[in-house]
Amino acid sequence: MSKRFTAGAVATATVLALTAAGMGVPASAAPASSRTFTVVAEDGVAADTAVAAIRAAGGTVVSRSDEVGMFQVTSDRADFAARATAAPALIGAAEQKAIGRKPKLDRVEQENQLAASAAAGAAAKRGARMDPLDDKLWGLEMIRADKARKVEPGDRRVTVGVLDTGVDASNPDIAPNFNWSLSRNFAPDLTDVDGPCEVPSCLDPVGTDDGGHGTHVAGTIGAAANGFGLSGVAPKVSLVELKGGQDSGYFFLDPVVNALVYAGRNGLDVVNMSFYVDPWLYNCTANPADSLEDQAEQRAIIKAMKRALVFAHNRGVTLVGALGNNNEDLGAPRTDTSSPDYGAEPYDRPIDNESCWDLPAEGPHVIGVSSVGPSGKKSDFSNYGTEQISVAAPGGWFRDGFGTDTYRSPANMILSTYPLKVLQEGPISPTIPDPRVDADGNIDPRVANEVFKQCKANGECGYYTYLQGTSMASPHAAGVAALIVSRYGKPQGRGGFGMSPDLVEQHLYRTAAEHACPEPRLQQYRNEGRDETYDAYCAGGLNFNGFYGYGIVDAYAAVKTPLKPNARP
Repeated sequence: MSKRFTAGAVATATVLALTAAGMGVPASAAPASSRTFTVVAEDGVAADTAVAAIRAAGGTVVSRSDEVGMFQVTSDRADFAARATAAPALIGAAEQKAIGRKPKLDRVEQENQLAASAAAGAAAKRGARMDPLDDKLWGLEMIRADKARKVEPGDRRVTVGVLDTGVDASNPDIAPNFNWSLSRNFAPDLTDVDGPCEVPSCLDPVGTDDGGHGTHVAGTIGAAANGFGLSGVAPKVSLVELKGGQDSGYFFLDPVVNALVYAGRNGLDVVNMSFYVDPWLYNCTANPADSLEDQAEQRAIIKAMKRALVFAHNRGVTLVGALGNNNEDLGAPRTDTSSPDYGAEPYDRPIDNESCWDLPAEGPHVIGVSSVGPSGKKSDFSNYGTEQISVAAPGGWFRDGFGTDTYRSPANMILSTYPLKVLQEGPISPTIPDPRVDADGNIDPRVANEVFKQCKANGECGYYTYLQGTSMASPHAAGVAALIVSRYGKPQGRGGFGMSPDLVEQHLYRTAAEHACPEPRLQQYRNEGRDETYDAYCAGGLNFNGFYGYGIVDAYAAVKTPLKPNARP
């Protein structure tokens, strides 16, 4: 998962006013004395009725998403949130609050950067490769994507939304498949967490990524098989940027919901969601540890996210999400010690599984993906559990291969596309005090086994780096879903093309490679240096269990196995 992608939650309201083009503008245009809120209407309440209730509470609607009953509101009333919560037509109001800027380094995804020294590792020899760096992509081989592309490399008509921090369309492996006409930015920069805006509007241009996470995800899904760099699971599908995450890695309610609604309105086939919605790791309906105002805010987040996911699914979008990197059974969650992670200091929150949700992973119609390393073992950091898991996929595991020369090696992680700009920012960590790539585009020799550069004869270059996490597993599954739509989709409507997301999900499960629980079922990671909080029990049988779900996704089986509507997984 992205950002603090170690737990799971997407935050309060970020202010976004939608234009007719579907773009966003920051709410800094609001009066300086105003505060900004996301307000969600109760079920069955007409949009105009909700607007009237917002006005009566002292708020001004600056944008609205009627499909999910969500409104962006400004107000100079100190008691607006309480008044909105008390209104029968409204669930609650989530306020945007400023905190200090968050550093970009993610302790799970870039664990290799925090290591005192990362072993070069001995990468296993791979089979025939399409692109020069494909021999480092053990994940493609594990899910047999290298064989699948000979049958079905993907259809250009199939659109995969990358709901993330953006996508660097200048990378030569991304550029051939990037869909400029459909791509949108829904998350204006917030100076309190993202730093100074790069452009006057604070709305980064489409085709850029100042965080890096989204570009890495996009490359795994659909980097072109063009004899250059590396290739993705579905190398001929169309990649659509849905920027719903901040540069700093936060994912706020408003941009995420608007991106999902946009995906449904515009007929996207698949959307990958490698993140969680802040500021609550778990959004609970009435957690006694929370204030009444915070309870109302979480109820609003739950309702808006569930409505958006259902809307997108009903419009034909297959939804794929990372389960999270909190090494936790999502059916038996631990006390939440990290929330809220935005706007206030975190405190201990005992979590009731019946009334708390990790979103979007635990939302309706989301295919939840866990992470495995090259050995096929569940990555120590990966969330799991029979309640929410659907399938497993390669997400990398730096500490895989204990007792071999691959242990603690970047080669155990997932290599994919990455923006040059982010690699040139530093320091990245105490062990690498300088940028990984200098101003001239040269890679620091200390990370020569972690960062790669490929250039064309015309001087055009692309950069690649290793990350790990369920954020990296989810796009492998999303890529297979895109291949399924490419292989079995049909013309729809006026020049459209697609496939029922229920059929995509069913076929993905049915063709996944079954993987039994390990023995002993209680897995401990003491050899890998992990304490008892990482202990994980695998429940279930061969057909379905808490570590692997229905199995590890299998791209080749997915495109070779005939579609059987109404078949059971």
